[in-house]
Amino acid sequence: MLVAGLTGGIATGKSTVAAIFEEAGARLIDADRIARETVRKGSPAYRDIVAHFGTDILFGDGEIDRKRLAAIVFNDSSEQRALERIVHPQVKQEVDRRVALIGRQEPDALIILDIPLLFEAGMQPGLGAVIVVYAPEHLQIARLMARDGLTEPEAIARIRAQMPIESKRALATHVIDNSGSIEHSRGQALEIYRRLARNQTPGTG
Repeated sequence: MLVAGLTGGIATGKSTVAAIFEEAGARLIDADRIARETVRKGSPAYRDIVAHFGTDILFGDGEIDRKRLAAIVFNDSSEQRALERIVHPQVKQEVDRRVALIGRQEPDALIILDIPLLFEAGMQPGLGAVIVVYAPEHLQIARLMARDGLTEPEAIARIRAQMPIESKRALATHVIDNSGSIEHSRGQALEIYRRLARNQTPGTG
């Protein structure tokens, strides 16, 4: 078994690349989806978030309004750290559980951990490889404004709440440059997939 981390920045196209790896045969664990499950109404993380941020972040049905919460944390680094201290340990625990389960079922699996905040959460130690999906910041800003209908200052605030994409790129084992066409990105991703699949040893992590 080989476990590789996949990360990038907002609007670099990481989700698109994750789908390419999954189509190629990798087992994908989506940490963002796990995070959404972790903060559902009634969960321990939900209770801690509401206790810290108050009920103003809730929809009428009591679920967390993720956009309202994001508007708070992307504009206040101390609040962002508070949220991360609540959510990250829960996500890591569930990621580890799923990796172990796949390892028991498929000892020769290639597992891709799709984790947007891989470096920020300190989850890279022990991974067989770290893949960073890269796009320059100016392209991130343009894509984020178009995708989410944000103003330029709003897009910049969200991007700069994360580790700079250039810093992530410097820490990567493999980089996929997603500033061009989808086919160019697909070719890069498939080459990395083949390389990782070749290099893994069944039964090891």
